[in-house]
Amino acid sequence: MNKSILFSIIFICSFGIQFTSAQSKNPIIDGWYADPEGVILDKQYWVFPTFSAKYRQQVFLDAFSSKDMVTWKKHEHIIDTTVIKWAYMAIWAPSIVKKDKKYYLFFSANDIQSKARNGKEDDHNGGIGIAVADKPEGPYKDHLGKPLINQFYNNAQPIDQFVFQDKDKQFYIFYGGWGRCNIGKLNDDFTALVPFPDGSLVKEITPKNYVEGPTMFIRNGKYYLMWSEGGWTNGTYKVAYGVSDSVFGPFERVSTVLEADESIATGAGHHSVINIPNTDEWYMVYHRRPIPNLDRDHRVVCIDRMFFDKDGKIENVKMTFGGVKRKLK
Repeated sequence: MNKSILFSIIFICSFGIQFTSAQSKNPIIDGWYADPEGVILDKQYWVFPTFSAKYRQQVFLDAFSSKDMVTWKKHEHIIDTTVIKWAYMAIWAPSIVKKDKKYYLFFSANDIQSKARNGKEDDHNGGIGIAVADKPEGPYKDHLGKPLINQFYNNAQPIDQFVFQDKDKQFYIFYGGWGRCNIGKLNDDFTALVPFPDGSLVKEITPKNYVEGPTMFIRNGKYYLMWSEGGWTNGTYKVAYGVSDSVFGPFERVSTVLEADESIATGAGHHSVINIPNTDEWYMVYHRRPIPNLDRDHRVVCIDRMFFDKDGKIENVKMTFGGVKRKLK
C-alpha cells in the first residue's frame, strides 16, 4: 500500500477516535449502575451510583467525575465492606453533601426487613449509614461505626436516602422504601437525628403513588419533591413529583415526568437533579433499562435535560442516546 494512503487512513482513524470520544452519549459510563446521585463538587460534576448486581455482590461503591458531562473519570471502591464493618451486602443509593470542608456520603446497606414483611422479627443489622472523607473520591471512613437509622419508622424501609440543605442551612434527610417517605432533621455533626417538638425522630410525608427514591430541590422559592413509582425490576418504573411551600409538604402529586420510551429504554427512574449554579439550567441524572434487557440488574446511568414551563411545572423529560455536554466554568 502507498505510504501516503496508509498515513491518511491512520490520520482519519485517529481523528475519528478523538472526535467520538468528545461526543456526549447515553449511557454516560460503562457498566451496570443505578440510583445515581448527581452533584457539583469543587467545580466538577460527580455521579455516585449503586453498583447494579445481585445483592450479595453489592459490597462497594464507585464514583465518577467530569468537567463536561462527557468524559468521566472512574474512582473505584470509594467505600466497601472492609471500611463499613457492619455492612455485608446491598450497599445502595449514595447521597453526598459537603460540610465544613468534609464530604459526607450517606448510603444504605443490608436490605434489612421488618416483621411485617418477613413474618419473624424486625432486623436492625443495617439501614442508613454515613462515611466521611476529605475529598469526594475518598478515602472514606465510617463516620458512626453503626447505622444512623436502622428502625422501620412509619413502616418505611431505611433505604434510598437523600440529604438536602434548606435555605436556612439546616440539613434534612429524606428516605424510604416500601411506599413510605420520611423526613428527619440532622444534627450539626451528622451523628444523630434531632427530635421534633413531639419527640418523634422523623415525620412521614408520603405523597400519592410514592414507592421509593426521593430527591428534593428548590426553584423560585418552591420545594420540589420527586420520587420513583412502579417496580424497579421492570418497565413500569417512572418518576413523578409534587410541589410545596414547605420542606415538610404536603406534596400533592402533580404528574409523571419520566417513564419508559420503547424506542429508547424502559424502567427509567431513581434519579437526582443537577442545577448549574447561577442559572435556570437543569439536568436529570437517572438510570434506565436498555432494550433488549436480559437481566434484572442490567441498568445504566444517563443524563438528559429537564425543563420547566411558565407556571413552574416540570415538563416531560425526553430520554436520548445523544446525552448532554455542559462544561463548568
